Amino acid sequence: MPVIDPPMPALRYEPPFLTISKRLLPGVGPITASALLATVQDFAAFSSGREFAAFLGLTPREHSTGGKPRLGRITKMGDRYLRKLLVVGACSALGARKGHNDALRRWASGMLERKTVKHKFKLTAAALANKLARIVYALATKGGHYDDRPVAA
Repeated sequence: MPVIDPPMPALRYEPPFLTISKRLLPGVGPITASALLATVQDFAAFSSGREFAAFLGLTPREHSTGGKPRLGRITKMGDRYLRKLLVVGACSALGARKGHNDALRRWASGMLERKTVKHKFKLTAAALANKLARIVYALATKGGHYDDRPVAA
């Protein structure tokens, strides 16, 4: 029997969110990456990582007077679903910080040790989510991969 169509070569297709989540950082997986790409099509629309974090509602509310800056709780004014995904991812990265020596987890561990307030884990998770949003912005606009190599002590 003659072959009508030759077999097609296997196509290798990876959805964009999988490639982004592979190059991203602890706390940002395929679900968070796909939600970020579905919500924010063009990261260049934001002028900075701080503006992107403010879009998500992860920046502290400012109550300044007389030149003295006072930062309060996060604003919660942005996309609730993305903020929730980043905070849950930050909680996961905080919980799994033992045994890892990269700069992000060392920063989070140091902040957790410095805080003396009652809800320091949630406070540190919100701060880490802010930092994750800024790193996601930087990786999305400039390209590259997250460097999770251990930091020399």
